[in-house]
Amino acid sequence: MCGIVGYIGNKYADSVLWTGLERLQYRGYDSAGMAVISDGELDLRKRAGKLRELDECLRQNPMRGATGIGHTRWATHGEPNERNAHPHTDEGKTLAVVHNGIIENYLPLKRELQATGHLFESDTDTEVLAHLVEEVMDGDFVDAVCSALQRIEGTFSAAFIHQQFPNCIVVARRGSPLILGLGEGENFVASDVPALLPHTQRMVYLEDDQIAVLTREQVEVQTINGERVEPRIHQIGLNPDVADKGDHPHFMLKEIHEQPNVLRRLHNIYVTDEMEVDFGELGLSDQFLARVNRIVIQACGTSWHAGLIGKYLLEQYAYIHTEVDISSEFRYRNPVLEGDTLVIAISQSGETADTLEGLRKAKSKFMRVLALCNAINSTIAREADAVIELHAGLEIGVASTKAYTAQIAVLGLLAMHLGKLKGTLTPGDIREFLQTLKKAPSLMERTIQRQQICACAEKYSDVGAFMFIGRSYNYPNALEGALKLKEISYIHAAGHPAGELKHGPIALINEEVPVVCIATNSSIYPKIVSAIQEIRARDGVVIAIATEGNTEIQEYAQEVLYIPDIAEELSPLLVAIPLQLLAYYTAVHRGCDVDQPRNLAKSVTVE
Repeated sequence: MCGIVGYIGNKYADSVLWTGLERLQYRGYDSAGMAVISDGELDLRKRAGKLRELDECLRQNPMRGATGIGHTRWATHGEPNERNAHPHTDEGKTLAVVHNGIIENYLPLKRELQATGHLFESDTDTEVLAHLVEEVMDGDFVDAVCSALQRIEGTFSAAFIHQQFPNCIVVARRGSPLILGLGEGENFVASDVPALLPHTQRMVYLEDDQIAVLTREQVEVQTINGERVEPRIHQIGLNPDVADKGDHPHFMLKEIHEQPNVLRRLHNIYVTDEMEVDFGELGLSDQFLARVNRIVIQACGTSWHAGLIGKYLLEQYAYIHTEVDISSEFRYRNPVLEGDTLVIAISQSGETADTLEGLRKAKSKFMRVLALCNAINSTIAREADAVIELHAGLEIGVASTKAYTAQIAVLGLLAMHLGKLKGTLTPGDIREFLQTLKKAPSLMERTIQRQQICACAEKYSDVGAFMFIGRSYNYPNALEGALKLKEISYIHAAGHPAGELKHGPIALINEEVPVVCIATNSSIYPKIVSAIQEIRARDGVVIAIATEGNTEIQEYAQEVLYIPDIAEELSPLLVAIPLQLLAYYTAVHRGCDVDQPRNLAKSVTVE
């Protein structure tokens, strides 16, 4: 969840580190810092708050050195202040470390070190790493790091520098991503690709319990036990400009507008001219997929909501019993996984800690795992038996938008593929679905252009709470709409199945709690209208999302946000747009930081 950058080369490290940290802001942070080896000494700068605080410090007093590490912190152990900001140092201020993850046994290690005379300055678990390396240091920096890390329980990605070894950076990972960037006469390390893109397209993804030593001229990789490893170099085909907002004021708005083209891309890649689904060399045989009689989807947050929609699609079209689990629950129980069960792990980043551990639990029970990821070289994508890439492009806004609709579309394509293999769909059924999916991008564009969403958001931006209701395919969208609103506008919001109103939520209905009712054309539209009438009978405020041409809804709702008509099964793709824009414009009107909402991180790589 934190951002790590490191540089060794011939340039001043502070400017390279600054650029990298700036491109990792989307991950979320509450403080930032850098350490650079300058004239044989460790130069350290840390500031609480936004990066501009660190920038001002560097402008007044630049750091002069060509080896350094930088960090943006998202607090886990210790308050978000300058004392707890990274990098952390040993007692002698000779080495510095930046770290992402959680050291589960930090307290007994800290007490052990204190008993031998070590004095600690912060409340963090990370500082233990610096003191532990200092304690075991006996002339060999790399050996000391290896020895220290062998005592660590928990997760980490970490980078170390030492003033006595100014020509190297030592980095390591376990359970938290770390990527090496290979240059000419310079090398880099970062916790995510965007920080590296301005400098190189050649990258190495460290695996768990691997250590790398970076010098100006080379990168050497070994296991934590000292065994040499030949790194696999990936050529990343991303333009550095993908991390630019362009003409949009926020990444979130840019990514909302990108959704139609994401769906076009998916259709072009996975749908043949004969209107059939082709995932290429998937890694799971058609024979196995034809036998699958149960699917377990596990995911977190927005990806979990996409999985819930996937349940409707997979059960309707492939007639496969499907369960959807929250990964943080799935990984800690004893799920019954046996026979021809397929486990699907959904993660935009491919690094979500709970989803990764859920995948590993499934693998430990000898289950086949299919990953739906936006990052094809991520840990989840690498460890799964098969992966379907979302092809949404780099998503920077903390609130996921284009990855969400890509996940829904891919789950629909998977339902078509499985339906064909299991004989539950005719070629005509598949063709009809895929032709409708092909029309969805232009319908999404029409929805994005509607101006009344902004006006509606402004009108209700000062309320204290919202409620969202939906049924069937759009019940998960009610959950997603509530999540979007609360995570970026800080307004409390809750999503409910419309049929559950009478079982509790209706007690909260009054004129001060707007209810967003998803009332699009569907087989159960009359049931939604009944729920709306119950809300109005209790002086509730109704904001309806309805299908174009439905004028009846205006009799029941104070506000109506229209979407074009589309098949019920694909309506979540269009309904997502007004939900996203309602959250976006509400947050803007409230003056919230849309791309970096408080306390949130883009990629949740710790528990």
